[in-house]
Amino acid sequence: MRSSNPVFSRRGFSRDNGYAGFNAQQPQAGGPAVGTNPYATGNPYAEGAANPYATNPYAPQDTQSGAPQQARGNVMTIDDVVSRTAMTLGTVVVTAVLSWLLLPVDPANLGKSYGIGIAAGLVAFVLVLIQSFKRKASPALVLGYAAFEGVFLGVISSAVSTYIADGVVAQAVLGTMAVFAGVLVAYKMRWIRVNRRFYGFTIAAAIGFVLLMLVNSLFAVFGGGDGLGFRSGGLGIMFGIVGIIIGACFLALDFKQVEDGVTYGAPREEAWLAALGLTTTLVWIYMEFLRLLSILQGDD
Repeated sequence: MRSSNPVFSRRGFSRDNGYAGFNAQQPQAGGPAVGTNPYATGNPYAEGAANPYATNPYAPQDTQSGAPQQARGNVMTIDDVVSRTAMTLGTVVVTAVLSWLLLPVDPANLGKSYGIGIAAGLVAFVLVLIQSFKRKASPALVLGYAAFEGVFLGVISSAVSTYIADGVVAQAVLGTMAVFAGVLVAYKMRWIRVNRRFYGFTIAAAIGFVLLMLVNSLFAVFGGGDGLGFRSGGLGIMFGIVGIIIGACFLALDFKQVEDGVTYGAPREEAWLAALGLTTTLVWIYMEFLRLLSILQGDD
């Protein structure tokens, strides 16, 4: 099952790279062919989809039949996902703290620090795009993204804390952690059912949200002020809440992606994609919390 996370939606844990779609076997009674690719129809959430990882190309070959055998040392586990995600998020946190300390946002240095932060954010975005088009996960790209994203977050967070709302960064971090924990519990308890309808709703909501924010930014650039007002006042609060909800939906889709990868035996290297996907989603949620809390405290 593919996630709608920007990282997974392009590549996911299954692409035309040998992980899925191997030699389809005879269909079982009342079920799809074993080894067929459930993504072939374009519906990553089709009911009764076959195992997309029925054959692992990294497994050793059977000397008699030539058929690949499952190699437990080459398949992704939850521990792999946790460790890679911890490394990626840890890199974000370390570089964010360093940029906060080394890139001052006082009036004399604000322009320079802000420029470095924006440039780092653009580099991070480019690295995500490069990884999304690569056939294999690259730890260097993932950790590079985390480092540059940390610089961006550090500068933005420092500026917000200094000029808009002191203490809002800690609240945004706690809010992000609370959303992560809440969605994880809800997913494990099966209170959230990730299916085709859920996938479609999340994608449609995310596209609409991003388009509205882009339009608002264009109006702000050419018309001055806050554009259409989507980032201030009552509308800003409403859109901040919507942005957090969309991020929570992305988390549920990412959890499903990881669960399927572990269950069906995705190659171990895919844990880096899981880490990258989860990190980008958490960054989204943090930024939305930062905006929302800044509006709320700025209105006090």
